[in-house]
Amino acid sequence: MLDPSARLLALLSLLQLRREWTGQELADRFDVDPRTIRRDVDKLRELGYPVHATRGVAGGYRLAPGTRMPPLLLDDAEAVAVAIGLRTVAATSIAGIEETSVSALTKLDQVLPERLRKRVRALGAATSAVPLGGPSTDVEVLATLAAACRDSQRVRFAYTAGAGSQRYAEPAALVHSGFNWYLVAFDLDRQDWRVFRLDRIRGEVRRADRGRPREVPGGDPAAFVQARAGRSGGLDAAPARIRVQATAAAIRGRVAPDSVTVAPDGENSCLVSTVGPWSITFLIWMTLLDEPMELLGPPDFIDAAKSFVNRLAGALPAE
Repeated sequence: MLDPSARLLALLSLLQLRREWTGQELADRFDVDPRTIRRDVDKLRELGYPVHATRGVAGGYRLAPGTRMPPLLLDDAEAVAVAIGLRTVAATSIAGIEETSVSALTKLDQVLPERLRKRVRALGAATSAVPLGGPSTDVEVLATLAAACRDSQRVRFAYTAGAGSQRYAEPAALVHSGFNWYLVAFDLDRQDWRVFRLDRIRGEVRRADRGRPREVPGGDPAAFVQARAGRSGGLDAAPARIRVQATAAAIRGRVAPDSVTVAPDGENSCLVSTVGPWSITFLIWMTLLDEPMELLGPPDFIDAAKSFVNRLAGALPAE
């Protein structure tokens, strides 16, 4: 059993991990009775941390936005800088830390005072970045869905795949492929599991009523997304390779290092390969370099490129 001071810090940390805990859940975590938890919550309130309590079967404790950033104290400028940094990392998909940045952003957003939250959103709305690779994902959508996964809360959103529709779902997990973000969720209208690309979600994600925790079939969200993605440029597609008639040094500074690799191929050419599965966006992106190039494979990538070229040719006006 933890001593009272250590338990108080541990309690504060738990309150940041998800939206709400019941008194019994917290008591079980620390092997104490619910009355001890109530006393610890009172101590946190005395220290200035706004812990709200609700009564009833669905009641519990939650940490509300306050004037301080528990347990790390940051001034206003520091809090805004950290939030903007996390949003930038999440949006630009720096390899290896995407999911960590979203997790940290979700925690920070929960306790950020409203006056600072407005400043962060204003900065986000006023700034933009040159896209380097994958489809653009709205950071607000990402943070909202991460919180909904954590809290087992249902969501509603507009989805543009196919004919487009309104979706009502219980989010279970977010998966990053190195190129795009995916939501694994149980679609309540269709009573089946679905994989949604976050860049195809339009407008605001609205959090609805409380759902129930769900485990992704098979227990591995990434494997589930990969199995559902299919083979035509999906997550299980092979990497693509293109030979470019320019030196590796000339090309490296013009491509996204987290999405492709560049290797010398003779004196005046180089090989550009995707990190992970190919996509038609990669082909368009490489074409915009305006350098002579040769598609090397895989075969389905070359077939998709031919189809894309034919569609463009068919769209040209007759001479």
